[in-house]
Amino acid sequence: MLKTLIPRTILTIPSIQRASIPARKAFSQSAIRFAKDPKMPSGPPKHEMVFFPDMTSALPSKSGEFRRVLWTGLYSQVVLMTVPVDGEIGDEVHTVDQALTFTSGIGKATIAGKDQDVKAGDLMVVPAGTQHQFVNTGPTPLILYTIYSPAEHNPQSVHKTKEEGDEEEENGKDEAPDWSRKPKAENEKNGLVNTSGKY
Repeated sequence: MLKTLIPRTILTIPSIQRASIPARKAFSQSAIRFAKDPKMPSGPPKHEMVFFPDMTSALPSKSGEFRRVLWTGLYSQVVLMTVPVDGEIGDEVHTVDQALTFTSGIGKATIAGKDQDVKAGDLMVVPAGTQHQFVNTGPTPLILYTIYSPAEHNPQSVHKTKEEGDEEEENGKDEAPDWSRKPKAENEKNGLVNTSGKY
């Protein structure tokens, strides 16, 4: 069995200095063209192991990226997120299920109007169609990885800031690929999934 290892350098990008709101907006608009990681696959995944070592204990306590897609499969997607001090994910509703595992920092989750404090080691599940918001309430970045099922973002998305991610979403540039939203029966019919495990 082949093993794919995501280099640790992906997870240790230095933090970005806070910019003023106008500078942040200007940066966001100019950087949108480059908000994809071409090293990440854009098509359906290979049938091989994907390994992320120490995800719950050794993620960096600082990261310069608000969102980075780590892996996208036929039925799910793994995304690393860093919410800066005084930052938030944004009040939203997805049409997909989402499970968030917090690895560093403290925050407040609001799910369907109910508040819950969260910290490193906590897992929060947000069912599809449910309002949710996560706010960093601590003195350090709130770092988490989330699993969407099915995918929510472009497989190559990298958003340095929330504003950059919001702009890409609003402009239709951060959409999950069609192949990640196909029904199980269609994937089996097209040979993308079979129970023999041989391809």
